[in-house]
Amino acid sequence: MTQPSSRALIVDDEQDIADLIKMTLGRMGVESDTSTTLAEAQDRLAANHYHFCITDLRLGSDSGLELITHIQAHHPQTPVAMITAHGNMDAAVTALKAGAFDFVSKPVAINQLRDMVSSALQLRQQTDSSETRDPGLLIGESEVMRQLRRQINKVARTRTPVLITGESGTGKERVAQLIHQASAQADGPFLPVNCGAIPNDLLESEFFGHIKGSFTGAAHDREGLFRAASGGTLFLDEVADLPLSMQVKLLRAIQERKVRPVGGDSEIDIDVRLLSASHHDLDEQVEQGLFRQDLYYRLNVIKLTVPPLRERTDDLPALIEHIIDQLITKQELPSAPRIVADAMQALQEYDFPGNVRELENIVARAAAMCEGNQITPVDLGLTNGSQKKPTPQSALTGELAQLERERIEQALADNRYNKTAAAKQLGISFRALRYRLKKLGID
Repeated sequence: MTQPSSRALIVDDEQDIADLIKMTLGRMGVESDTSTTLAEAQDRLAANHYHFCITDLRLGSDSGLELITHIQAHHPQTPVAMITAHGNMDAAVTALKAGAFDFVSKPVAINQLRDMVSSALQLRQQTDSSETRDPGLLIGESEVMRQLRRQINKVARTRTPVLITGESGTGKERVAQLIHQASAQADGPFLPVNCGAIPNDLLESEFFGHIKGSFTGAAHDREGLFRAASGGTLFLDEVADLPLSMQVKLLRAIQERKVRPVGGDSEIDIDVRLLSASHHDLDEQVEQGLFRQDLYYRLNVIKLTVPPLRERTDDLPALIEHIIDQLITKQELPSAPRIVADAMQALQEYDFPGNVRELENIVARAAAMCEGNQITPVDLGLTNGSQKKPTPQSALTGELAQLERERIEQALADNRYNKTAAAKQLGISFRALRYRLKKLGID
């Protein structure tokens, strides 16, 4: 599984535990050094070349989070994983946000440790080869798309859960595919599932599997989505559509990294990277009690937002060219039609409520129906109602948002930025105030 030259740094303030992990890694072909303090670990990192590092959360009076931050700043090519006390998911999430690529819970299970080591070495091999991962067909050179590519390449180097947000039709599943393709799990399966398309009474069986005879219609064993995606990525599209009862079970599977098939007597370990997406505002869903806050906290370790097409209209020519090339490749068009200037101007001014998916339909229809192999504004079939114009309703919404901002900022100033007191003055709950601060971007 590993190369003889693989070398790791194990950091734990209990020497016995560090030696035990060192022994286990040795059986996997990995040489290890151990450190019991933060200072000693930093010195070893400065003096030696390590393929990865494993650190405990508690290092005497210091914290493993300090070591993760140090590695991110001074040895960013070295993957680092965190060992936490069993059930301490808050610390694990904090470690992932600080830059850890993975975590394991004490007592450390050998199979989980083996999976983690394998992923760490794959990540380091990608870095050592100096290969720049191309996020593939993510069309557009606008700044928002350049930034999205950079974010994809960054999050692909971890096993951190990622929440992908954006309007319908923006390409959230494509972003999930690109994260998978650039990750250490790229050789494993990429399994997308639309959470809203599964009947509620079949959700548990679909996700966790079932045993033959466990319910009417269970004619054979089924492994379920989590096990089918083992070694790869499970993409939960429209995760907000899951009922609350299933959200509880999903949360437990994420925390314990185990699933129990319906009708089964024992739990089964899972090794899967979890990505999720929604076009809903999950902050609002949580506020309204429609989505569990603790599950949201687990899924939203890192958030990527896919911009709507109306915010990157400079990318339209490249997108249209790609769509037409695809139509020609599929032999749906004999040759590439030309888009006249007026038609391109009309597209630039269109609001695209359906985003890239709508653009694909518009171009395909226009290319098929145009005459003289030229696409004109008439061929596009755009409606005036979807042009980019500020409506009275949107203007009113903006005025109300500005008024709300002013009232909140004044209440904060009146109470010396004590949020609890400000919420009381405004006559709303502290939770509601926190939600509005985030929604309005007030720091």
